[in-house]
Amino acid sequence: MKVKLIASTELHGHFDDTPWVPYVNDGVQFDDYVPDADYLAEFAGRACYESWHRPNPATGQNDTYLEHILEVGHESVLEHASASFYVTGVSRSLLAELTRHRHLSFSVRSQRFVDESHATFITPPALVELHAQLKGQAGYAADALISHVRAVSETALESYEVLVARLTAAGVARKQAREAARSVLPQATETRFVVTGNMRAWREVIKKRFSPQADAEIRELARELLVQLAALAPNTFQDMTYMLERPL
Repeated sequence: MKVKLIASTELHGHFDDTPWVPYVNDGVQFDDYVPDADYLAEFAGRACYESWHRPNPATGQNDTYLEHILEVGHESVLEHASASFYVTGVSRSLLAELTRHRHLSFSVRSQRFVDESHATFITPPALVELHAQLKGQAGYAADALISHVRAVSETALESYEVLVARLTAAGVARKQAREAARSVLPQATETRFVVTGNMRAWREVIKKRFSPQADAEIRELARELLVQLAALAPNTFQDMTYMLERPL
């Protein structure tokens, strides 16, 4: 699995045409030390009440302001900043799970257009975990489960290649042949996609998917997303970093 941050919100100027008061310490402006995603969330929140001068000392800094936002649940201000990732080396099964989060946007590698004859298959992390638990038990053949899954996947790929070859030989266009043949490919087939979400949407994904009850593969994805998002917008995710101490 590879998760690469490819785009994120960037501010253009620091709201010079508003009464916004820049962060200053000992006479030096230090707005640039507040990450853009966190900065935008605070600006959006203060725009609601025009509290530009930060009248409450308890929420006078970006981290304390967003801490209060998270405590009271006014997360709509987090929707203005977004992050896009290019995800590779994951299964179609994971993709099906992730698309259930309606506020994410996807651009997915097409199985109709792209030739899958050289497809790779993702060994389900859940199966790897079970294999580790069962290994050494009486009557359990080492690697039997994983070997079986891989054999089934290879058989499916051979069927895909046969279908494409016979259909194209019969005069069917390649795109249509691959569209018909892809039906035999398993959910473990590797896929790649670009996915974009606002910060509120990403928080929801992490809350629901970085959980002991979640699918093992998507749990791994959620953890990596949290690592990168917490670096990108530390104050927006300040209440979630403790989750990184959990074992996968």
